[in-house]
Amino acid sequence: MEPGPRWSPAARPGCPRRWRRRWALLGALLGAALALYACMGELRRRGSAAGRPEGEVTVLLWWEPFGRPWRPADCRRRYNITGCLLSADRGLYGEARAVLFHHRDLALHGAQGLPRGPPPRPPRQLWVWMNFESPSHSPGLRGLAGLFNWTMSYRRDSDVFVPYGYLYEPPSPRPFVLPRKSRLVAWVISNWNEEHARVRYYRQLKEHLPIDVYGARGMALLEGNVVKTVSAYKFYLAFENSQHTDYITEKLWRNAFAASAVPVVLGPRRANYERFIPADSFIHVDDFPSPRLLATYLKFLDKNKPSYRRYFAWRNRYEVHVTSFWDEHYCKVCEAVRTAGNQLKTVQNLAGWFES
Repeated sequence: MEPGPRWSPAARPGCPRRWRRRWALLGALLGAALALYACMGELRRRGSAAGRPEGEVTVLLWWEPFGRPWRPADCRRRYNITGCLLSADRGLYGEARAVLFHHRDLALHGAQGLPRGPPPRPPRQLWVWMNFESPSHSPGLRGLAGLFNWTMSYRRDSDVFVPYGYLYEPPSPRPFVLPRKSRLVAWVISNWNEEHARVRYYRQLKEHLPIDVYGARGMALLEGNVVKTVSAYKFYLAFENSQHTDYITEKLWRNAFAASAVPVVLGPRRANYERFIPADSFIHVDDFPSPRLLATYLKFLDKNKPSYRRYFAWRNRYEVHVTSFWDEHYCKVCEAVRTAGNQLKTVQNLAGWFES
C-alpha cells in the first residue's frame, strides 16, 4: 500500500481557498523570520569581532582542564597582559589565533575529539599542546607527531614556558622573618604508590628520624591548608612523583618555599634544580650516599641554628611566585601569540622531545 500525502491544514478536504492562501503566507513569513534571525546572528558575531581593539587576539580553550568549569581570566588586571580574548566558546574556532589542547583531556577524548570543521582550520591558526604532568603520567604521546605548532609546559625549552613557580627580585625586598619552627620534617602526599621512588626513599628515611605525613595515608592538614601546616616544620620532603627534566612542581614552590621550610628534594638532578633556584636554598637526596646520612645531617641542622638559617640567605634578595592554575597559563599563551608575529612551525616529534 502506497503511503498517502502528508497531512497539513491546507490539504484538509473542504479547506477554503482563503485559508490555503493564509497558510502559504504564514509559511513564507516564518521562513523569512528564520533567515533574518540567522543573518542577525552572523552580523552580531562579525560586529563583535570588528568592535574589538586592534591587535587583540582570540585564544580558544578546546577542553577545560579536567572538566572544570570555564572561568575567564582577567589578564590585564592580574598580569598586565593586554589584547587578549580568552574563551571556551567553540563557535569562535574560525577566528581563533590559537587553540589550546590540554593533554590529559586529549588522551581522554582521543584524536576524534579534535576540531574537524567546518570551518576548516585557518592557515595561520596555532594549535598549542598544553601539559603540566610528567612524561610518566602523559599517555598517548606517540600518536601526536606533526599535529601541533607549539608546546606549553613546565619545560624550559617549551614554546610557551610556564613553570610551577619562580623567584624574582622585587623593587624593594621585604625583610624576611622566619616563622617559629616547632617540628622537624613534614610530607604531604595524595597519590601513594609503593612503586614510586619517593615512597621507597621515605620508607628508608623514616627509619632514622621522625616524619609527619599528611594526606591520603596520613594526618589531616591544619584547616585544610598546606602552607599553614608546613610552616611549623623546619624541613619539607619535596618529593616528585617521577623524575624528569625540569619537572619541579608546587611541592617545592608552594609546599616548601611558600611555607618557609627547607625543601629536601627528590626529582631531577641537582644541576637541574640550580637552573631555577640558588644552590644553598635546598637539600638534594643525591647529596648523601644513603638516607641514613641524610637523616644525620637534618638532625645536625636541627641543633645548629646558624647553619640552618643559611638556607634562607637567598630570601634577602628574592621573592617566591607560585603559578596560578589555569589563568596564568592562558594569559601567557595570549602574550606569546601577540609577540610571535607570523611565526609558524610544526612539532614533528612531540614524544621524543617531551620524554627526553
